[in-house]
Amino acid sequence: MFGLFRDLLRDYRFAVVFALLCIILSLVILSAFSPYHPQRMYQTPRSRPPSWEHPLGTNWLGQDVFWQLTFAIRNSLTIAIVASVVSRIIAVVVGMSAGYKGGIIDRVLMCMGDTTMVLPFLVVLILISTILREWVRYLVNLGLLLAFFSWAWDARVIRSQVLSLREREFTFTSIFSGMSTLKLILKQYLPYLLPVVLATLINNMSWAIGMEITLAYLGLGIDPTVPTLGTMLQTAIYRQALFWGLWWWFFTPIVASVLLFVVLYWLSLSVSEYLDPRVRIQRIGIRNEKK
Repeated sequence: MFGLFRDLLRDYRFAVVFALLCIILSLVILSAFSPYHPQRMYQTPRSRPPSWEHPLGTNWLGQDVFWQLTFAIRNSLTIAIVASVVSRIIAVVVGMSAGYKGGIIDRVLMCMGDTTMVLPFLVVLILISTILREWVRYLVNLGLLLAFFSWAWDARVIRSQVLSLREREFTFTSIFSGMSTLKLILKQYLPYLLPVVLATLINNMSWAIGMEITLAYLGLGIDPTVPTLGTMLQTAIYRQALFWGLWWWFFTPIVASVLLFVVLYWLSLSVSEYLDPRVRIQRIGIRNEKK
C-alpha cells in the first residue's frame, strides 16, 4: 500500500490533489464540530466581513459562511458519491452483461442505454424535480435521481472494452481451462476495466456536483435551507449579496466549486493513468532501463 501511494505521489498532479483533498476532507470532518446549526438563521451578527472570529465572514441571514461551507462541501459530496457509486454499479453490470453475453441481451440493454442518453436530461430533471418536489428535497434521493441519467454512456464504454477482451486469447484459454464466468470477469477483465470505472466514477462526481448547482440555481433540487454548494450560491444570488457588498458570501461557493472540479479532474487523470496496464508496463520498462 505504501509503495502504491509513493508511486502515485511521483505524479505532480496527484501530489497537489492529495494536499487539496486533505484540506477538503478536513473541512468535511470539521462540519461535525460546528458550533452553529446549519439551517438556523441569526446565530451570528449579520453581514460581517471576514475576521479572526469569522474567517469567511457572515451572511445576511446571520450565518457563519465558513461553517456553512463545511456543511455545503459535505452535503454536495454526499450527493456526488451516491450518484456516482450507484451509476457505476449499473454501468458495470449492464456493460459487462451486454459485452460478454451479446445477442438479444446486448441489444435490449443497449437499447435501454441509448434511450436514456438521447433524453434531454436537464429538461427531464427539471420536470421530475417539479413533479416530485418533496421527494428530491433529500440528499440521497437527489443522488439516486442523478444516477439514473449518468450510467448509459459509461455502460457503452465498458461494453466496448469487454467486446475487445472477449476476443483475446486469454479469454479462450480461461474458458477451455474450465474457469467460471464470474472468476473470468473478476480476475481477467476487471484489471483492464478498473481504470475506466474509476475515471468515470470521479468524472461522474464532478457532473453530479454541477447538476446539483444547476438545479439549486433554478430553485429546484433539495431543501434550500440545507447547505450545499448549489444552495449557498442560490441563496447569495437571491439575497443580492453583491448588491449589498457581501462579496465573500457570493464568491465562497464559486471558488470552492471550481477548486473541487479541478481536484476531481486531476485525480481522475492521475489515478486512471497509474492503473492503466499499458502505462504500468511502460513505467516498469523505464525503471529497468535506469537500473
